[in-house]
Amino acid sequence: MTSDTAGGRDTAAAPRPETLELAADLRAAVGDLVRALRPGDTLPQNQAGVLGLLIRDGQALTVSELATRQRVRHQSMARTVALLTGAGLVTQEPHATDGRKLLVSPTRAGRAALAEQRARREARIATAIEARLTPGERETLRDAVALLRRLP
Repeated sequence: MTSDTAGGRDTAAAPRPETLELAADLRAAVGDLVRALRPGDTLPQNQAGVLGLLIRDGQALTVSELATRQRVRHQSMARTVALLTGAGLVTQEPHATDGRKLLVSPTRAGRAALAEQRARREARIATAIEARLTPGERETLRDAVALLRRLP
């Protein structure tokens, strides 16, 4: 692929129609899977996303940093953090060098709530895999997961 950086245009060839169709099918299938897993979640998606980010990064972040990383407005993130704080799932502590800022960190309860939600979802997927896929299809799925990890 090439790119015309001087003109700011991307001159890469457009994906072929069959690749676009595959992409649409993949997006729809992943969306269906995600929606099927949501019933029974105890954490709303936005709260689970914030906890996941904090746990994955392993560092405390400000509301502004969380908003930027989650691609939401500051006000929306402030509400999410307030709800998580009220539920005891995160704490807010003063920033070490800027007393005007608060750093958000997951609590033990927050880590447990996210782990529980993930475990429930994974168990549901595993049950479906065992019930609906043959051993050969399971291996194909394992190979597909490895391919999916290469896409981002």
